[in-house]
Amino acid sequence: MEKYAIKFPRNKQFTDDEFFTFCQENSNLKFERTAQGEIIIMSPTGGLTGFRNSEIVAELRNWNKKYRLGKVFDSSTGFRLPNGAMRSPDASWVENSRWQALSQEEQKKFPPLCPDFVVELMSASDELAETQTKMEEWLANGCRLGWLINPEEEQVFIYRPRKGMQEVRGFDQQLQGGEVLSGFVLDMDLLK
Repeated sequence: MEKYAIKFPRNKQFTDDEFFTFCQENSNLKFERTAQGEIIIMSPTGGLTGFRNSEIVAELRNWNKKYRLGKVFDSSTGFRLPNGAMRSPDASWVENSRWQALSQEEQKKFPPLCPDFVVELMSASDELAETQTKMEEWLANGCRLGWLINPEEEQVFIYRPRKGMQEVRGFDQQLQGGEVLSGFVLDMDLLK
């Protein structure tokens, strides 16, 4: 996915509400904001990446429909992180009590929390080092489990708090949600 960055002077940064309004008024574009206030414009994904992402979200949604432990979000959802960034993972999940602790107004805008679980799915134009840095940012802001999926190399990097990237798996294996997503299994063959 191609990305373009716009840098603003520190004294000309959007407030959270202004940034939300800016994103809504430009809804044909997808944005993220770094902790430093830089706005990232992201291009749409290609067909294969879109297909893979929809498979991941569908599997997560099916699991959540059975267990009803939280809320599932797709790649169009932005989360306002404790470090000031607004990021949009490709798929994510938030435990019920954390979601319900937000006001309705907070739920309508960019929720001010870090998801418990995130998936970042690399497209052909993504750089591994940059995406790994983004995964570290998720962990630093409270994510309890993260999967960085690199379809080109058929690899999945598994991230956990205080351990960082701790494991690499191939597409010949299933991924398990462990303690965070008890009972969730993702068969990597779905993404081939």
